[in-house]
Amino acid sequence: MDQHWQGEFWVRDWRAGDRLGAAAVIEQVLQEYGLPWEPEGADEELFEIETYYWQTQGEFWVVEQAGQIVGTAAYYPISRGEKAVEIRKMYLLPAVRGLGLGRYLLQALEQAIAQRGFQEIWLETVTVLKEAVQLYENQGYQRSTGVETARCDLVYVKYLPEAERSLPSEFPPV
Repeated sequence: MDQHWQGEFWVRDWRAGDRLGAAAVIEQVLQEYGLPWEPEGADEELFEIETYYWQTQGEFWVVEQAGQIVGTAAYYPISRGEKAVEIRKMYLLPAVRGLGLGRYLLQALEQAIAQRGFQEIWLETVTVLKEAVQLYENQGYQRSTGVETARCDLVYVKYLPEAERSLPSEFPPV
């Protein structure tokens, strides 16, 4: 991924130098909502992006604004479903919410996932993240069961139609 959005934001692949900046964004958002930051648990993967994402054929993106990381979005394959992935670590700092950036990121993730031939997208979230829950439901995600992350209380799944899985590898920005 390497795209500009609305001229102000740059969505790009994670680099080793982004490790602390990406972790800081996620920690700040979790604290904002009173959720635990778990660097030795659910958030451990932020310190091992290469293992959790790259080596599993997943992707981890950062969102930059004026040279600062203001958001993250990622996915990796899972064994939960049929040719399935889980969207992970989709967070935006408060100053960049409400602009449509979350919807853009979710749609870009879905396109990237579909192009790799996956059939199911899973994600876990928590009720207190009301805007995220609304976004997922508005984008066609259906509630499911089987929460695996302790701080989460909701599971969603979206089944990709065959047509989406055969998109060309180059797609226009959402």
